[in-house]
Amino acid sequence: MNENESEWLVRAIEGDDEAFARLVELYQKPVYNLCYRMLGTPGDAEDAAQETFLRAYKNLKRYDQKRSFTTWVLSIASHYCIDQLRKRRFNAFSIDDEENSWLEPPDPEKGPEAVIREQEKQEQVQMLLDKLSPKDRAAVVMRYWYEYSYEEIAQELSLTVSSVKSRLHRSRRKLAGQWMTMQTKTAERINAERMRHESPAF
Repeated sequence: MNENESEWLVRAIEGDDEAFARLVELYQKPVYNLCYRMLGTPGDAEDAAQETFLRAYKNLKRYDQKRSFTTWVLSIASHYCIDQLRKRRFNAFSIDDEENSWLEPPDPEKGPEAVIREQEKQEQVQMLLDKLSPKDRAAVVMRYWYEYSYEEIAQELSLTVSSVKSRLHRSRRKLAGQWMTMQTKTAERINAERMRHESPAF
């Protein structure tokens, strides 16, 4: 956290609404992205992000300044999203650096074709995440999108560290297998469509 962020945080805790608004502007993207990954739709993610900042505002006096503000606000978001998933009764793929770009919500500034390709991948990733239990999904998102430590995830989800590692290992293997199957089917569909549209050779 830089000096400006620290100053805004101190002022916000003291009751300065303008300083809190600056914190919202600073953290709205990571909070929205986490909610998007957890809930799967832009509308739900926007609602969850708003609720997250509302809860953060109401509980700011109880914030422990020894703790990372980023971790604190993202934990509020993750807990809210888990609650929403439970209400819905919803009971390792590759994450190498070069692939992380398409794991983020689509960039509206990119061209139409690039956006469509990204959206298709977004939908595929979201379909896989939707099949995980709320806690497993939260653990995966926190670990691989936000680089939480095993200890931080365990604390936020009320799990043991060994349980977190087990859940992540199991989830990653499950997602990896499903991802490969999905990509194979997609490739077969594209090839079949291409062959139908190609003119026969004479």
